[in-house]
Amino acid sequence: MKRRGPRLGLRYLVQKHRASHLHYDFRLEWRGVLLSWAVPKGPSLNPAVKRLASPTEDHPLAYADFEGVIPSEEYGAGTVMLWDSGVWQAETADVDEALEKGELKFTLLGQKLKGSWVLVRTRGLRGSGGRPSWLLIKHRDQFASEEDITLAAPRSVLTQRTLAEIARDGGGDVELAASGDPPGAGSVAPRHPRTTRRPRKVH
Repeated sequence: MKRRGPRLGLRYLVQKHRASHLHYDFRLEWRGVLLSWAVPKGPSLNPAVKRLASPTEDHPLAYADFEGVIPSEEYGAGTVMLWDSGVWQAETADVDEALEKGELKFTLLGQKLKGSWVLVRTRGLRGSGGRPSWLLIKHRDQFASEEDITLAAPRSVLTQRTLAEIARDGGGDVELAASGDPPGAGSVAPRHPRTTRRPRKVH
């Protein structure tokens, strides 16, 4: 049975993840899990810029609060920042149908990302596991901008730390994590106790 009319209040988040390479994990709560896409260059506020978004495995809702260091022996080892969070609402009556057709329009009410967006499945481009890739695109509205939000707002919305600071506080690879911070972001700040245990993924 398809669910219609999603309420405003479903969780949305972006986790900046410095693993073997830097990327941003874009996640939308739906049907009890976090639908996830890896966006290598991060979201863009410019409607003219189409960001590649590769679908990844669904994650548990508990993962929405994770910020810290994933140990080297685990999948996705590296430093994770809660870069943005908020709620989302679909701009269509049937989310499942939109996902199946490959075009999901939605509104974000995040701390950094706001307004109307769309995820569009591409033809030909393949991501992880051979699955078709998507494009994450900002619609033209009052929240559209040519400003690079990844450079203008590089810190965590949870703790205001940089990747390097999160790695330092969690015993991770500070040098590697710092390579994911933009120049001038800074890497010196008081230690912060907030590093949560990483929940298990949904298989």
